[in-house]
Amino acid sequence: MLQSNENTFDILSEAISEGVIIVDEQQTIVATNSAADEMFGYEKTELKGQPLNILIPQEYRGGHEGHFKNFLKSSEKRQMGRGREIYGVRKCKKTFPVEAGLSPFQIYGKTFIMALVMDITDRKYYTEKLEKTVEERTGRLKKALAKEKELNELKTKFLSLVSHEFKTPLSGILTSTTLIGKYTKTEQQDKRDKHLKIIKNKVKYLDNILTDFLSVERLDTGKVNYKISAFPLSKVINEVVYDANMLLKDGQKITYPSDIDDYTIHFDEKILELSLTNLIRNAIKYSGENTTIDLQVGTKDNFFLFKIIDQGIGIPNKEQKFIFNRYFRAENALLDQGTGIGLNIVKSHLENLGGTITFTSVENEGSTFTVQIPINTNQI
Repeated sequence: MLQSNENTFDILSEAISEGVIIVDEQQTIVATNSAADEMFGYEKTELKGQPLNILIPQEYRGGHEGHFKNFLKSSEKRQMGRGREIYGVRKCKKTFPVEAGLSPFQIYGKTFIMALVMDITDRKYYTEKLEKTVEERTGRLKKALAKEKELNELKTKFLSLVSHEFKTPLSGILTSTTLIGKYTKTEQQDKRDKHLKIIKNKVKYLDNILTDFLSVERLDTGKVNYKISAFPLSKVINEVVYDANMLLKDGQKITYPSDIDDYTIHFDEKILELSLTNLIRNAIKYSGENTTIDLQVGTKDNFFLFKIIDQGIGIPNKEQKFIFNRYFRAENALLDQGTGIGLNIVKSHLENLGGTITFTSVENEGSTFTVQIPINTNQI
């Protein structure tokens, strides 16, 4: 009778293209087909009489025992298309994913279970790869959307900023121009001079804003062309301090650096002037009347050092890490004119030329900004 059963199993299993494993209720393998033998790496008849768990990885055997017992109790029938995804283990001990569907049947009053097994390594690998690809693309899409949102917010902020920063000085220019027309007498020349100075300062301020915006565009598009040349340091310092003197508040003064006449700089002259001008203008703007802005120049190792020290409002400690971010304005400086891009531009230019800018600051006590640029042109 047993021989008859085995012949029946062989005929039945070989007629099926998927891997077939037939076990009895004790989970002893009684028959396999060629597809199953090849899948698990065994020779023909090598698996007969072996326990089914020989094909199940050690870590999954506990779960399999419980599932098999529940299957027998409920006489659960599974079609191949709805098989469970589990893991098998080959003779070489290599674990691989399979899909197994179980079907009980009876022959001569005895119950057997036939497992239809399919190697789903390629499918699972493809699915995992597809899921990973979807996850990566979703991540990139989220980043792109976040970046777009950030850019839209920056554009909105930029337009609001431009509108405010241009409207205020233009209104001042219009007011001064109107008042000048009313001062027609000779003895009113001092009043005309006062408003001419206001107009000049406002125009200079607008010109600086436009220069900053142009610098941002060139930095973003990589169209900055630096011109390294040799020039007297005193030339740049004189120009920067002369222009800054016109902006000083009542009682403010700038301490001129000493012993700089013999210094020759190899650098981009306009970038150095832009950097120092921005820092000194900030020192003036954020410092009160009767204060001193100290400009110091020296050397250290192979670098020139420029320090601009003020006695102004300082930068709140919690906001110091953002100070070089584009469009950032500290909360204690929101009522003052400014675009929030000057320091960002200065930092970008200096770093492009091998320099650095750092600072220390204490709120309500003042700030010290330090610019460092290489002495040797070859370092740039």
